[in-house]
Amino acid sequence: MTGREQDEYSALRATIRERGTARVWVFVAGVAAWAAIAVATAALASTPLAGLLPLLVLAAAFEGVFALHVGVERVGRYLQAAYDDRWEQAAMAFGRPKGAVAADPLFIAIFALAALFNVMPALFTHPTTEELVFVGGGHALFLLRLTAARVAAARQRAIDLARFREILGDRS
Repeated sequence: MTGREQDEYSALRATIRERGTARVWVFVAGVAAWAAIAVATAALASTPLAGLLPLLVLAAAFEGVFALHVGVERVGRYLQAAYDDRWEQAAMAFGRPKGAVAADPLFIAIFALAALFNVMPALFTHPTTEELVFVGGGHALFLLRLTAARVAAARQRAIDLARFREILGDRS
């Protein structure tokens, strides 16, 4: 490996580390902001539509987490294809063995639970059918986005690796 390649490799490894840490902090800060806004909205608002503001904050936090996750995975696949990175190869091959502990890098369960908690105050304000459909529809769209992101993330590694191998020529 040349000095320039070593510098690139080290910088990309640092990028993975930093974005991985940032992803967790975006999640924590986003959920905290959502909770504060959700409580304030539930206490002060009289209309079910007010629940869409905390939902927007929750969705923004999720999109930040998702973007960081996609970026980290993409950098990892580049390292695997360009530098024959053994860690990335092993991580991709390892997968999740049966019975192993599972971590959710997208925090899907927490975001889904937060969305369900978020819709609850709207149900107690005696919403009209139109309000219920509109607010419920917004929450359903967010849950659909979570599902679509999980599916996309599950496929991302193989797709990105194939694309980088195509771009760089098969080095692995």
